[in-house]
Amino acid sequence: MHRETHRYFKFDWITIIIFLLLVVFGWLNILSASHTGETIDYFNAAEPYGKQLIFIFLTLGLIVIILSIEAKFYERFSSIIYLISMLSLVGLFIFGKNVNGATSWYAFGGMTIQPSEFAKIATVLAVAKYVSDLNTDIHKIKDQIQCFILIAIPAILVLLQNDTGSTIVYAAFFFVLYREGLPKIYLMIGIAMTLLAVFSLKFGAIFTSIAAGILIVTNYFFTKKKPSFIKPILILVGCVMLSSGVKFFYQNILQPHQQDRISLWLRLEKDPLKLENMKKTFAYNLNESEKAISSGGLTGKGFLEGTRTTGKFVPEQHTDYIFSTVGEEWGFVGSAMVVILFVLLLIRILHLAELQKSQFSRMYGYGVASIIFMHFMINIGMVMGLIPTIGIPLPLFSYGGSGLWSFTILLFIFIKLDSNRINEW
Repeated sequence: MHRETHRYFKFDWITIIIFLLLVVFGWLNILSASHTGETIDYFNAAEPYGKQLIFIFLTLGLIVIILSIEAKFYERFSSIIYLISMLSLVGLFIFGKNVNGATSWYAFGGMTIQPSEFAKIATVLAVAKYVSDLNTDIHKIKDQIQCFILIAIPAILVLLQNDTGSTIVYAAFFFVLYREGLPKIYLMIGIAMTLLAVFSLKFGAIFTSIAAGILIVTNYFFTKKKPSFIKPILILVGCVMLSSGVKFFYQNILQPHQQDRISLWLRLEKDPLKLENMKKTFAYNLNESEKAISSGGLTGKGFLEGTRTTGKFVPEQHTDYIFSTVGEEWGFVGSAMVVILFVLLLIRILHLAELQKSQFSRMYGYGVASIIFMHFMINIGMVMGLIPTIGIPLPLFSYGGSGLWSFTILLFIFIKLDSNRINEW
């Protein structure tokens, strides 16, 4: 009896402790960024910090449920979970609520839920299930295409809802598939296309095409085992087409606010007056965020003492720009600790993923790490002005029930899968 009871507590407590530290520290910063007076009513659902605290308590019950379910359930019913999740995304086009230009929420009374957050979990489960199937060979083109379709369906549905940030996260699956044997040419093509797109916007299609041509020709002549000359010609044609198509996509497909954010990031606007107006309109959050972070110095101004935070200089600071609160009130030391906690979490997940006995569990673990990494990298980069402004939360840190619950489910399913490995010893 004692042995049977003891099995239920064999979870990776290091991962759980890091999770709890991030959630608690995140809530403290949500409190700083959202409280409006000297008196703090912790369970006041009208305030973001009160509502988030309620979400956290509900999360504890959610964790118990996830860990109570048999580990094989997640693999066995992954296809059904994926189908239900995709239907929930489709339903948004009919019943969805538009918030800030994105139709990404269902409204239930005074509560909203964002299905795209949970679609990431369903997609990780579905991809892990498909690739780990005995009939699947990721080295075959047919199986690669089918796997890409599984990833593309939610990505496209989310993009059509005007939620670009959540769409970009699906690029994380390339890291997962690369670990499982996807030819590295796909990763190289992805990186090359991204660089081509950026350089085409910054320096123009003609200059970028000429530069790409020089690199391709140089590589061809310095390669000892020269391939057919048709191959570099086709690559060059592809580069020219992409460089030319990027400008068309930028000018005719992207919405004005998306164009302006990219323009600000790459400094494409040459008119100083128009550039200044764009900064006031579209870069206000970023400028105020950078000021808040830099004002924190080494050790910060102290909890609830951030003048730019309490003064509400950064709009919606408790959501996507929560890291600026950390920078101002906890300084470089606190910011570094947050980064270290995320890095430790990612390293721990990858370590556990490599210990898994089943390919499904290993792939799922890599999926968890990749999605958290993409959110973390994009959010921190956005707040610090390193990448264009994209509406994407900091995992376990930013305000929001859907985000907190989705990352909790994502992580604790893996903890349950890993405990199944531990208990088999």
